[in-house]
Amino acid sequence: MKCQKKHCSFCGSSNTKRAGKTNQNKQRFQCIDCHKTYIWKQPHVKKRKEKRWFDLWVTESYNIRQLCAMSGYSHFKLKQIKNYWLRQPPPEERSYQNVKHVIYDATYFHKDGCLINLMNATDQSMVAQVYVNRESYKDAYPWFMRLKQAGLDLHYVTMDGERSIIRALKMAWPDVKLQRCLYHIQHEGMRWLRTYPKTEAGKSLRWILTRLSSIKTIKERDRFIGDYRNWLTGYKDFIASLPISTIAFKDLQRTVVLINNALPDMFRYLTDPRIPATTNALEGFHSRLKTDYQRHRGLTRKHRIQYIRWYCYFKNYRNSNTN
Repeated sequence: MKCQKKHCSFCGSSNTKRAGKTNQNKQRFQCIDCHKTYIWKQPHVKKRKEKRWFDLWVTESYNIRQLCAMSGYSHFKLKQIKNYWLRQPPPEERSYQNVKHVIYDATYFHKDGCLINLMNATDQSMVAQVYVNRESYKDAYPWFMRLKQAGLDLHYVTMDGERSIIRALKMAWPDVKLQRCLYHIQHEGMRWLRTYPKTEAGKSLRWILTRLSSIKTIKERDRFIGDYRNWLTGYKDFIASLPISTIAFKDLQRTVVLINNALPDMFRYLTDPRIPATTNALEGFHSRLKTDYQRHRGLTRKHRIQYIRWYCYFKNYRNSNTN
């Protein structure tokens, strides 16, 4: 029986026929022109099937021994699959057209590099990421400019108070609006005020900060701002009377500066439901990423970067299929 689709691997002729099967139950073909037999191979199909095990290794943290038992492949074969895909960049089919509200966050890996990530606030998919030496203007600004040239036009960014990144964002997108993460403000302020403040001013300000992350309405916002301004008026003379070398003065001063700097960008989420109030969604993603990565620790820096890129790609792919 002739099979026109499976051309001969030796002479290229399409004049072929089926010639039984191999010991591995694979279809054998024979060329009628050169009389040679061969097995039809489709490398792209083979790689696509093998990619499934790489996906499990990346996103589900299966080790090679577990994948051996699941797939039937040898230890050596699975290492080949893993190393092959770690050398390949993940597909980049991302469109930035509908990305306007994002969450920004950065996380360090063993003091050997920093992952900077942008998450779409609408569907919590990864917009873009870059692995740099440290979170700084020098490393972030060129990346932001590349994203802008690729079509990313940001309107709102939810982030912490890293000044160098704020400066880089404003340079890349002059009209971008910031939403300061409420959790960062609350956590940082309460850390400076200590668990048990020594002064009544510290205790009172700490109580005001405990309500910050639970503000959901304009009325609650106005009450918070009013209480804070009343606190400033009531304790202004007391703070000024403290010696500047005392811990109490330094703690109160740091907290006041933190709140004053963040206040203009603290409550934008109340007027636009698409703006997240915190960076918790992206920080949670980073926490899961680092937990999964720890099971594969020992990767070279190059492979670590590729692992992170594939991790974000697979998570996006699964979320898009789920939705």
